[in-house]
Amino acid sequence: MLDMLRKFFDFCSPQDRAKFYKSVLLGVLDAIFGAMKIPAAFFAINAVIEGKVDTNTLMVVMMFMLISTVGKMVVNRFSQMLQTEAGYNTCAGKRIEIGEHLRYLPMGYFNDTSLGHITSVTTNTLEQTGDIATRAIMMVLQGSITTVVIAVGMFFFDVRIGIISLVGILVFLIFNKYTNYSVAQVAGEKIESDKDMVGVVLEFIQGIGEIRNYNIISQSNTRLNNAIERKTRADIRAEVAAIPAVGVQMLICKMIGVVIAGASIYFYLTGTMEIAYTITMLLCSFMIFESLDLAGIYTALLKIIGRGVDMVNEILDIEQMDINGEDIVPENRDIHLNHVSFAYENRTIIDDVTLDIKEKTTTAIVGPSGSGKTTITSLIARFWDVNSGQVTLGGRDVRDYSFDSLMENFSFVFQRVYLFEDTIANNIRFGRPEASMEEVIAAAQKACCHDFIMGLPDGYDTIVGEGGATLSGGEKQRIAIARAIMKDAPIIILDEATANVDPENEKEITMAIENLTQDKTIIMIAHRLKTVRHADQIVVIDNGKIVQQGKHDELMKQDGIYKNFVSGRKQAVSWKIA
Repeated sequence: MLDMLRKFFDFCSPQDRAKFYKSVLLGVLDAIFGAMKIPAAFFAINAVIEGKVDTNTLMVVMMFMLISTVGKMVVNRFSQMLQTEAGYNTCAGKRIEIGEHLRYLPMGYFNDTSLGHITSVTTNTLEQTGDIATRAIMMVLQGSITTVVIAVGMFFFDVRIGIISLVGILVFLIFNKYTNYSVAQVAGEKIESDKDMVGVVLEFIQGIGEIRNYNIISQSNTRLNNAIERKTRADIRAEVAAIPAVGVQMLICKMIGVVIAGASIYFYLTGTMEIAYTITMLLCSFMIFESLDLAGIYTALLKIIGRGVDMVNEILDIEQMDINGEDIVPENRDIHLNHVSFAYENRTIIDDVTLDIKEKTTTAIVGPSGSGKTTITSLIARFWDVNSGQVTLGGRDVRDYSFDSLMENFSFVFQRVYLFEDTIANNIRFGRPEASMEEVIAAAQKACCHDFIMGLPDGYDTIVGEGGATLSGGEKQRIAIARAIMKDAPIIILDEATANVDPENEKEITMAIENLTQDKTIIMIAHRLKTVRHADQIVVIDNGKIVQQGKHDELMKQDGIYKNFVSGRKQAVSWKIA
């Protein structure tokens, strides 16, 4: 139990930890105020037995009770506020910390890790930590402190009863360790099943269109139902494991009270304890049971809480790329790959590639699917680090740059565009958050999306759905180009930016890309002939190697992948429906 409490407090930020410590100190005061009922009861009982009930006795009892009641009210108010603030601030801070940490992880992490895992940790796990965990931990502490205070108080009345209460607490702690062990056996499965269910639900919702198109609802429902059933079974197993253990704890708590009561009566019958003390100890036996019972019930949750803390820390412990470089502004934007190799999961993706990309030139990268085209652009922008060789920008290794200063040089337009659930204006401002509305409109006009934006109900204040779900693919693409125009980076990477564009949007997107790429260094991955034939250089990639390189006319004189690529595109264009 102590290890779990230490783990939780270490998990908190220093400021929130200080609030919890203050709450613990207030808990001690709360226990002392609560224990003041014992001397109040003793004075009242003793006065009745001795027949000395008078105004002074009444005033003493009332004073103790008033101090006890008011003190507990005031202390509880401040203690609960501190606990609530610390709990929610801890979770909010951890969510932000995870977000910042994810920014600098290699992109390979996101290929390995399901969206459900990250979502489950940042939502369910941290929600439980901020609410249930905070309450459970503070109730365990409160119950433990109150029990100790009452037990210590018993020593002032009778050392023998004090010793019995301490032995009872020791027995309780032994069984409490068994309870924690029982819950620990199922805590991991409970949290893993929760993570799995969130992932399956997200996948089901995001792929609902494909599920309907291919009529695989029954298969998808089966997987979803299996995940829900696994979660149900895990929750039931957790309850089944906890209930008997908690029941044993409750029985022990009651037995401690019975033993204290029985011992007090025995001491009275043997003439070694006065009746007033006996009655007071009987009252204490109920109070110490109540406090122990409260602590015991919540300790069953500590292992689950501890596993949740571990899951958050597992994400935060994933090694980031070395991002603590210099804030560099390069003298030029020449890019050089020098014998670069890169492997992922023991599979070589890029194999000894050497390539020069001059500033303010256009380089088109073509090749079969899976040949390594996108990986090359990812290495240039340092989404991954090379395994061997070197990538330089302006003559400096990209690893010498701080990550943020490196990103200042790049804008990206991908085939799949993601827009945030926010206004269109703010989605465009994402490229430069401080931009004025006039600058937003100017960027939208250059990206050929101003007209369709003005046709929306709220214009630039229109809220787009998550991922841009309320807009067409061409509209999302143009807003992404407006975002890149707003950033105005000197290097533009276009990854299949026009691959899935319908003919109605192609003209506007082509014009938007022309406005975006004026006087820039362009690196494009494309399958369309007209987007690559005028490039300053065309690089053909196959199996992670450069197999051809040159201008369009030069490559058309060579037998190889590029000539076959062009011939295939020309043949496809010539197809007609009879």
